[in-house]
Amino acid sequence: MSRTAPSDSATRDARVGRLQAARTRDSEAKTARTLNVVRDLLASGQRISCARVAREASVSTWFVYNQAQVRDAVRAAMREQHEQGRQVSGSGSRQPVTPAGLYTELALARDEIKDLKKERDRLRERVRLTLGAELDDVDRRQLVERIQQLEQRSTDLNHELSDARDRLTTLEQRLQDSEDDLTAARAGLRRALRAVPSK
Repeated sequence: MSRTAPSDSATRDARVGRLQAARTRDSEAKTARTLNVVRDLLASGQRISCARVAREASVSTWFVYNQAQVRDAVRAAMREQHEQGRQVSGSGSRQPVTPAGLYTELALARDEIKDLKKERDRLRERVRLTLGAELDDVDRRQLVERIQQLEQRSTDLNHELSDARDRLTTLEQRLQDSEDDLTAARAGLRRALRAVPSK
């Protein structure tokens, strides 16, 4: 019995080592993919948010917030867009805005708001469930740091949610204006057709 114990322990250690290595490789792949998404969004001038980066990279928003390299890259990109003014790809060509395009933007904005609300609710639930356990396991300094991190994440989410709502309001107004213009153009066309003398 005692002779097999070291072998069992070695097998278990090897299995744990393989799992840790696989987890590390998966995390590195997710990090690289997410950083590429941040670079692509920034280069194309598309609006960057944690929720959008997570969706485009097929990772969780938890990963974006908790992987330091990714979180810092997203915040730096958002700060750069804010400071320099976001230049949306194609805006320089002044292509006409169509109702279909506005509907698409509206749907994306609504999805983003939905994702942000879900992340906010998950964060609140996680705080509620884990804060008691953390009180038992960590000293006061670590607890204060953890609370500050959670408060910062909550603040970031609230800012993103506010931005997304503002963007949704703007898109809805643009869509209404576009539909009004379209209605006026159709009415003008009908008047012009009636004014043409019949032969």
